[in-house]
Amino acid sequence: MNLEDVRALGAAIDGEIAKAVVGQSAAARLLTVAILSGGHVLLEGPPGTAKTLLAQSFARTLGLEFGRIQFTPDLMPGDIIGASLFNFQTSSFQLTRGPVFTELLLADEINRTPPKTQAALLEAMQERAVTIDGETQKLSDRFTVVATQNPIEQQGVYPLPEAQLDRFLFKLAIGFPDEAGERAIVAQYGARTGSPKPQDSGVAQVADAAALAGAAQAVLGVRLADEIVAYVVALIRATRDHPDLAHGASPRAASAMAAASRAAAALDGRDYVIPDDVKLLAQPLLRHRVVLSPAAEIDGRQADEIVAGLIDRVEAPR
Repeated sequence: MNLEDVRALGAAIDGEIAKAVVGQSAAARLLTVAILSGGHVLLEGPPGTAKTLLAQSFARTLGLEFGRIQFTPDLMPGDIIGASLFNFQTSSFQLTRGPVFTELLLADEINRTPPKTQAALLEAMQERAVTIDGETQKLSDRFTVVATQNPIEQQGVYPLPEAQLDRFLFKLAIGFPDEAGERAIVAQYGARTGSPKPQDSGVAQVADAAALAGAAQAVLGVRLADEIVAYVVALIRATRDHPDLAHGASPRAASAMAAASRAAAALDGRDYVIPDDVKLLAQPLLRHRVVLSPAAEIDGRQADEIVAGLIDRVEAPR
């Protein structure tokens, strides 16, 4: 697959998702960037903002097997990865696979389950494999986690630790639509009953496993010039020296930014990364990887605001 094909694929994915999800074109594009660079995505937004529908529509456009876990306080690790159960008919243990054995996993309200269960996803997200009774079980090469969390309700939740947050390539802020967008949503779904489904809006598959693999391979051919590498590193290192940040981003964040920037360039049909690719991805890629200082929290500062200031301050190559 050449880069023009990748650009056309990205446009086709955007168009199909837009049939079902109104006003989330930027989020849809970043989902495509994530899967082409092997990353996972955290969606944060209030209830009723189409987070689940976005994930379902994305899976449908790429022909991905879709699975969903509703995270609750009583969920156990075995409920996610599976377990070996004794079969009395055969007098032997039999592997029962959990919902993690899929291609696109929607981890709904991931912050509502205890850390032990959250950690069960850690190996799966990092290694695309899980360990059950001491044996490693491989997951799909296309395995991707799209997790959601509600920023409003803070009672009975277990905030994700930094190590878990760092496994997500992007944290996307899903907000309320503008008035025109909300009118379009009501016009499209106001006469229907039940939860909306992508197929009801005509969302169709536009790629298969071979096309997705070809697009990911094309991304690897995108050039990352030395000056872009230096710019990425300077931007990441600037987060560690900022007075309003108690902890900055890690070297993993720099590598993730470089990989995601290549995917963003490919989706624009370019075989080279430009500074605007990095700037476009900086906020969703860094907002969950930096920790505000106590003084900044008291002052009401936001991570996005600080990252935006760093983008203005760190000189980009010309």
